[in-house]
Amino acid sequence: MTTLTNAKVAFLATDGYEDSELTSPWEAVTSEGAQAVLVSPSSGSIAGKNGHEQQVDLSAADADAGEFAALVLPGGVVNADHLRMDEAAVAFTRAFFAQHKPVAVICHGAWILTDAEVLDGRTLTSYPSLRTDLKNAGATWVDEEVVVDQGMVSSRTPDDLPAFNAKLIEEIREGAHSGQTT
Repeated sequence: MTTLTNAKVAFLATDGYEDSELTSPWEAVTSEGAQAVLVSPSSGSIAGKNGHEQQVDLSAADADAGEFAALVLPGGVVNADHLRMDEAAVAFTRAFFAQHKPVAVICHGAWILTDAEVLDGRTLTSYPSLRTDLKNAGATWVDEEVVVDQGMVSSRTPDDLPAFNAKLIEEIREGAHSGQTT
């Protein structure tokens, strides 16, 4: 597959997301022909920590992972902390793992994976302050620009976005991964 035409990619976020960690992957998937959809526990629009605003397309409570090819979890401390407390957002995230679909997570976005209980035996990276939380959830944490583990793409900070976006596109093209599971 040379483009992602017909692929729908969910971006799960709420207020306080890291602007570039939403906008850069969004541009990467849409430039390849995918349809990006903003899923959020909030309605209306949400605001990034640096002022970017994005219209919410679908509530987390109404979202069905079966309708999407992949999930992107942008970071931002406030965003990540609020998402992990939302039961619908956690269930939506867990469903991508149960369906073996690619999940891309950057920076603090990985916090929700601890609550979704999908990290046991997995290897990933994140913003360094999450290291202990991710290890306590059963993951192996590494300090690398981008890590791919059976369809799960992870990166540390906005500095890693070029590598993160490239691997995100690659994993969506590959499709389901049998090792991507809860």
